[in-house]
Order: sequence, then structure tokens, then C-alpha cells
Amino acid sequence: MKKNLALFYGGNSSESEISIMSGRNVASYIDRSRYDVYEVLLKGRSWSVQLPVTGRDGGYREDQEVEIDKTDFSFTYNGMKVVFDMAFIMIHGKPGEDGVLQGYLEMMGIPFNTSSAFVAAISFDKLSCKRYLDFAGVNMARDIFLRKGSSYSCDDIIEKLGLPLFVKPTNGGSSFGVSKVKSADMLDAAIEAAFAEHDGILVEECLTGREMTNGIYMKDGVIMKLPVTEIIPEGEYFDYDAKYSGKSEEICPADISENLAEQIQDLTEKIYKYLGCKGLVRVDYMLDDNNEIYFMEMNNTPGMTLMSLVPKEVEAAGIDMYSFINTLVDEIS
Repeated sequence: MKKNLALFYGGNSSESEISIMSGRNVASYIDRSRYDVYEVLLKGRSWSVQLPVTGRDGGYREDQEVEIDKTDFSFTYNGMKVVFDMAFIMIHGKPGEDGVLQGYLEMMGIPFNTSSAFVAAISFDKLSCKRYLDFAGVNMARDIFLRKGSSYSCDDIIEKLGLPLFVKPTNGGSSFGVSKVKSADMLDAAIEAAFAEHDGILVEECLTGREMTNGIYMKDGVIMKLPVTEIIPEGEYFDYDAKYSGKSEEICPADISENLAEQIQDLTEKIYKYLGCKGLVRVDYMLDDNNEIYFMEMNNTPGMTLMSLVPKEVEAAGIDMYSFINTLVDEIS
């Protein structure tokens, strides 16, 4: 008997449009002989099933939206009530990557594809994730945390961390609100831009070197390591345009030694296990001139658009995307 799967996308952050693209791409690969897939667009209080569902050809027709009954995680259409058995979260940012949606599903007893609500909350918040990893022996950039409304001194920040600096919201992704600060007169504006995205921000020392990223997931309960990717942005860092407008070169597998690649993959596994992650995760690193590996951040719901990094790692690993996506779905139950 086929299971009813709710595939969530959208969300309430600046990343909602990317999430929709990711979700629809994922939906096109799920085995419909084993799962009845219902795409769910989440926006604020509205959780609407998009009918009919996407076909494997990638075509999309939005005929009707039907609201989900959150009291029992179901919807009714043409007199038939559909109760969901499982969920696949493809929301980048809030509320699908910060643990909020996971908390609802846990209370309802619905299995899902990502880390738990607790782990998602820790890993999504950059400050919490770094402080948690302080005890794991992981190299990280030095930082200063600021809460909106608190006082700060640009001179003191620069004295401690030097220049250039990165300023970023502690919650969020896709580089929204992130700035590279190269001179003291740029810092105030960068802090305000980050506060526009979230009320907590990190000011970090600027690590220089080569940007690397690495995906990891579970298959039949066994951790599977994807190839390492090097990111070479056209600009000064991997910003929104570099990620989604093709303004970066992504080399997969990365042009590094086999030993160094294994070190990065092993560190990804270490972080994955230490935090207690589940499902697909992508971890970003900086490789300095001495080949020291520095943790940058992690993505509990990494992008799955045609331009995203994980699909390129899957291809480089010689894995069929249809098989990969269905492995992720099969791991839910």
C-alpha cells in the first residue's frame, strides 16, 4: 500500500523562492509507484496542497490549492480525506530548517527526512552551532556576537578581529544579509544589513583560502560521503549571485589530493555524528594556505535546484538522481 507523503517547500524567509525550486525538483524524482506525493506550499499560516502534483517530466500545473487541517495533518479534496504518513522537508530557512516544522511533525508522530527539531535548531543558528562545535575540536573563525539593540564599538571589534571581516545573520542562508567588510567605515552599514535579516548577528574574522563544501547522507542506516566540491566565486565570496545566477565555478570532485579530500569527508562525518544529524546535510569549509580545514557553516536542508551543489556531487559520485532522492525518502520510514 502506497504511503501519503507531504513534500514541504516555500517557507517564511528570503529563501522561499529557492525552496520552491528545490521542492519541485525533488518531487519530480520520487517513485510514484510507492508514494502518493502531495506538494505543500507553506507560507505563514497557510499550508496548502498544490494539486495536481508534479510529474517526473518536470512539468507543473497549479490547478487548485487545498488547505491542510493541522489538527490531524490531513486534507480533504472531492469528498476524500487524505491523512499524511510522512513528510519530506525542502524548506530553506524558517520554519523548515530551524526546527519549528520538525517540532510540529514530532508532536504529531509523523516521520520526516531531516534532523530532529533540536538538532535543526542548533545547526541552523550559526552562533549555537559554532559554540556547540567548540567542544568537538573543529577549527573555526574567531567571532563576536551582537544582539539587536545592544551597544557595540566598531573600533573594539576591529581591534579584536582585524580587517577584513564578515558580518552575517545568525539565522538564515543563501547569503542574505551577509557582507564582507574591508574598511572600518563599512562596518556599521554591514551590521545594519545583517540586523535587517535577524536580530542576532555574527561578526567573524575573514578566513582566506579555498572554499570547499561536502554533502553527507544516510543509506540503509549507513553514512554515505559525497565527493568534495571546490567553489570559486567570481566575486569576493560565495554570495547569492554566485549560488543562483551562475557567477561561480564549482569543481567536483575538488582538485585536491585524495588524502585532503578524505580529511574533509571525515570531518563532515565527525560533525554529522557529533551534532546527531539525520538525512542529507551539506557542510561548508575554508581551506587555508597550509591546508588547515576551517568549518564555516552547515546546511540541514541543502538546495536541490538544478544549480545546487549537492546534485552536482551526486552526479560526480556516479549516482542516479532518481535513486538518490528515493534513498532519502526510503530512510524516512
